[in-house]
Amino acid sequence: MSVARIVRRIASPKKALTAVALASAAVGMALTAAPAHAATTVSATEAKSIAHKLIPDTAQYNAFSKIVEHESGWDVDATNASSGAYGLVQALPGSKMASAGSDWKTNAETQIEWGLDYMNSRYGSPTGAWAFWQANGWY
Repeated sequence: MSVARIVRRIASPKKALTAVALASAAVGMALTAAPAHAATTVSATEAKSIAHKLIPDTAQYNAFSKIVEHESGWDVDATNASSGAYGLVQALPGSKMASAGSDWKTNAETQIEWGLDYMNSRYGSPTGAWAFWQANGWY
């Protein structure tokens, strides 16, 4: 940009402010067009498919699926308003799932792997976790 143009812009602050306002509005619209995590969030059907691949045993998958259905409805972004539990398996705090991957907030596979490991270590298996859930309404 030439010096003469800069001087004209400075001399005409209305034009400069209008240009800045238009640019800001355009950037704002671009930033709000889609959620930041839209590219990594999966549908319930996709999450179930991932879980089926990771849990090939039908009884274990069914037990895992029942827990996830009750806890989050297969919503990767599910957040419990009162406790802050997060994700498919409602980890509390959700950041526990970081041990399975840094993408724990948005990646269904990471959340499923963490949940499966949790169920196996605490209850012996997803069927053990489901039995506990049925008796207590939580796991």
